[in-house]
Amino acid sequence: EVHLVESGGGLVQAGRSLRLSCATSGFIFDHYSIAWFRQAPGKEREGVSCTSASDGTTYYADSVKGRFTVTSDNAKSTNYLQMNSVKPEDTAVYYCAAVGGPLVDGSSWHDYDYDYWGQGTQVTVSS
Repeated sequence: EVHLVESGGGLVQAGRSLRLSCATSGFIFDHYSIAWFRQAPGKEREGVSCTSASDGTTYYADSVKGRFTVTSDNAKSTNYLQMNSVKPEDTAVYYCAAVGGPLVDGSSWHDYDYDYWGQGTQVTVSS
């Protein structure tokens, strides 16, 4: 059974850093594409990053490019979202998502393209 568990969220001041983790189990980690999404109150869920299983290239949303970085530890089957220079507008519930195989066209920002989801972790950035 596939499981994704996010952790690392919390309250952080603007300009500081935070690292989220997505611990996975139940599948061969490097055979799956992984994405991070977030949902702020009253807003639709939006893609933050996506990493295709085909070549491991990670794409970032314009809103986080240059500030957020995704890394993976295959030995731990864990994906990380390093959030630097956070802003109040980064406040949201952050979710990791996974789908088997490579992403069509190498990237996907659509939540319906992902089959498995974690429960989410709250990130709150104070100004």
